[in-house]
Amino acid sequence: MQNKKTSNSFSTLDEIVERKDALLEEIQRDEEKVASLWSQTFLKRDETSKGDYIASLVSNGFIAFDAFLLVRKLFKGYGFLFGKGKRKRWL
Repeated sequence: MQNKKTSNSFSTLDEIVERKDALLEEIQRDEEKVASLWSQTFLKRDETSKGDYIASLVSNGFIAFDAFLLVRKLFKGYGFLFGKGKRKRWL
């Protein structure tokens, strides 16, 4: 999609109609391009191998474990904000 700031001077009604038709065709081409890209964005891939499946499981497992450790650390350090435990004194 090109943004061109050109000032066209039209002298007849036919020139305006031609320009309008050209712009309409360009818009339709752009709409088709966007529609094809949009459908490719959310295309589900069924071609996963067992190795990809296992790698995905391991990756998701590490992410879940990391999230658990993060929540545990936050509750341990800032549990008083959530009503759990007493506030630690720093002095």
